[in-house]
Amino acid sequence: MRKLQIIDLGLMDYDVAHKLQLSMVEERIEGRIPDTLLLLEHPHVITLGRRLKHFNSTIQGIPVYHVERGGEATYHGPGQLVGYIIVDLNSVNMSIKDFVLRIEEALIRTLRAFGLEAGRVEGHPGVWVNNMKIASIGLALKWWVTYHGFALNVNTDLEYFKLIRPCGLDPTIMTSMEKITGRKIDMENVKKVLVEKIVEVFSYSEINLNRILDHKTILMK
Repeated sequence: MRKLQIIDLGLMDYDVAHKLQLSMVEERIEGRIPDTLLLLEHPHVITLGRRLKHFNSTIQGIPVYHVERGGEATYHGPGQLVGYIIVDLNSVNMSIKDFVLRIEEALIRTLRAFGLEAGRVEGHPGVWVNNMKIASIGLALKWWVTYHGFALNVNTDLEYFKLIRPCGLDPTIMTSMEKITGRKIDMENVKKVLVEKIVEVFSYSEINLNRILDHKTILMK
C-alpha cells in the first residue's frame, strides 16, 4: 500500500520551509516517514537554482536564496501555491523524467478542473496555458529521494517576476489563474483539487492530510 502524507503549512518563510524539507528528506531516506507533500505559500522571496552561475542584482527588501534545485531564478510569493514533494523514487522504480511528467500531469488536470486547458512546452519543464507559463518545476535529489517541487500561480502578483528572468525566460511570459479568468481563485479549492490529482496520477492508495498551525511542532519533533 503506497501512502502519501500531505501537510498544509499555510504561509511560511522560505528559510524555515527549506530547513523542514531537508529534515524530512533525511527521514524519508531512513524510512521513518512516507512520501510527503508539503503545501504552502511564501512571503516574497527569490530563489536561485544550480544552473544560474551569476546573479548581479540586489533586490531591496526581498530575500534571495541559493538552493539545491535545478533551474535558474524564480519568484515565490503570496497567492502562489507551492508544493514540495518528497518521494522515494527507489520504491516506485520511477525515473526523474517520469516523475516530472507526472507532476506536470497533475497540474494540467488541476487546471482543467477550473476550466483552463493547459499543456507542456518542449524543453521547458512546467505547465503552460496559451503559450504563457503558469506553473514551474524545480527539483533536487538525495539518494533518489526528491525534494523542492512546483509552484502554481493562482492569484500571484506577476509584477514581481519582472525582478528576474524566471527560469531564464522573459518575465512577461508568466501568467496566473487569476489573470486568465479575470477573478480571484479560492486557494483552498485549488489545494483540494491538486491533492486529488496527485493521488490519482501517482496511484497512492492511502493519504493522510494534516494542517499544521505551528511549524515549530514539526521542526522540534
